[in-house]
Amino acid sequence: MTEVFDQLLVWINTHPQHAGWVIFLVALAESLAIVGILVPGVVILLGAGTLIGNGTLDFWPMMVWAVAGAIIGDAISFQLGRHFESASKHLSWFEKHPEHLEKGHAFFEKWGELSVIIGRFFGPIRAIIPLIAGLMGMKPVRFYAANIFSALLWAPAYLAPGIVLGSLIDQGDLGTWLSAALGLFIGIAVIALIKSKR
Repeated sequence: MTEVFDQLLVWINTHPQHAGWVIFLVALAESLAIVGILVPGVVILLGAGTLIGNGTLDFWPMMVWAVAGAIIGDAISFQLGRHFESASKHLSWFEKHPEHLEKGHAFFEKWGELSVIIGRFFGPIRAIIPLIAGLMGMKPVRFYAANIFSALLWAPAYLAPGIVLGSLIDQGDLGTWLSAALGLFIGIAVIALIKSKR
């Protein structure tokens, strides 16, 4: 699977004019119920961010493509929950993995409508929450407001680490930054270890 994503990133690097469609489809797939659990879109978005950071891709077009894919993916999942309630609950995947549906319900019950915004940033639950929101009868106006707002936060948050990485690679400063990050990590670990022994 990693090789496929590596090849896709190489392809984007050599065909930057088509990068927007790839980012759109990855963001959409990552936001779809069930499919999003299986698609590690963060890898592609990190890679796309790296290509933005080194100047191969432009930030704003890629941001628009990522936001659009995320919004449409969540919208499809929400509509699936609203209009195919009984069918979506009995999908064979959910029957084999009921824990995902249960976690989604618990998350939605705990956070209510905020779960659409918060859930966008949490792994497997990200792809389930819009479906749950539809199943639980969330009002469409509230869902779409939360969907759009969360997508506008999500896209730059997922692209940013790659942009920083690409910029550092492009400037030749990656080794310095990695050394500083490693030193900081070791320092925090040592302090935590000392405090835990007290």
